[in-house]
Amino acid sequence: MASINGVIAGFDANTKSNIAIYWGQNSYGQGSGDLAQQRLSYYCANTDIDVIPLAFLTVINGVGGQPEINFANQGNGCSTFNGTALLDCPNIAEDIATCQNTYSKTVLLSVGGATYSEGGFTSSSAAIAAADLIWATFGPQQSDSNAFRPFGSSSVDGFDFDFEAGVSNMVPFANQLRSLMDAATASSGKMYLLTAAPQCPYPDYADNDMLNGAVSFDAIFVQFYNNYCGVSSYVAGSSTQNNFNFDTWDNWAKTVSKNTNVKVLLGVPANTGAGAGYVSANTLNSVISYCTQFSSFGGVMMWDASQAWANSGFVGGVSGDLSAATKRAMRRGWRSVTALV
Repeated sequence: MASINGVIAGFDANTKSNIAIYWGQNSYGQGSGDLAQQRLSYYCANTDIDVIPLAFLTVINGVGGQPEINFANQGNGCSTFNGTALLDCPNIAEDIATCQNTYSKTVLLSVGGATYSEGGFTSSSAAIAAADLIWATFGPQQSDSNAFRPFGSSSVDGFDFDFEAGVSNMVPFANQLRSLMDAATASSGKMYLLTAAPQCPYPDYADNDMLNGAVSFDAIFVQFYNNYCGVSSYVAGSSTQNNFNFDTWDNWAKTVSKNTNVKVLLGVPANTGAGAGYVSANTLNSVISYCTQFSSFGGVMMWDASQAWANSGFVGGVSGDLSAATKRAMRRGWRSVTALV
């Protein structure tokens, strides 16, 4: 998978038009038919999508000391490794390779989700050991490792943290993953992403220890929904926003984040059933246009694929909005430069 000049497969740190969409939880809730969650490769074929976080790794230290993953109806094609509750998923393994090699997508594994209840780790050493196991299990295959491999020889392009309750000792866990990814990049040239999905109220309760200058993230997918600070609170035409707080997260990116080049993606529900605060693609257009003024803005995150596909035209509409808003922002920048000449 190609990685050059800040581009990691589908993700491009140099643009404002990335689209990330979570897959794995079938949140639209259909058990069968076209609107039931389809195989991963089905969504990867969509050219508007750049990043797909797989949701979720729900348990880090589970049965037999192994992690556990849950992909709703797509787990039906998986078996279980003996003595564990860890799924072995050849269909998803095949689709990850297809997504990366055929469709040039960035595929992440999201850790946490609403059902995650371990609360983190009892010590830094336990956190580091868990990160080593997660890397051996889902990162690039290691010839000297006997770790179970749910995705076989396929590996993810990085990890996402989606914690919705307090967690302990996540900084050493995250930093160990970061260190392992950076070492792999140094030896292979392939880059890896580390992301998080905080709620929009700042500081984020679950992730604050990591976000407070302790961990180097490449991007964050801020959930601007289910809260007063979401996209539904945006006031069109106003240069100041009382509730919608993308400016707060832009300031975090520039003054608090360990990586001051981190990208902030606008997290939105992809349908009315995906969480409180859904707005249509047409309404979202003005929010996106507003966000492009901030240098940290990196695009839009959506929850989730099943919701988006049940909302015909939403993904394409947002993609078009991003393209148009990015072009307007470039023209504004060009006018500003020429005015100084």
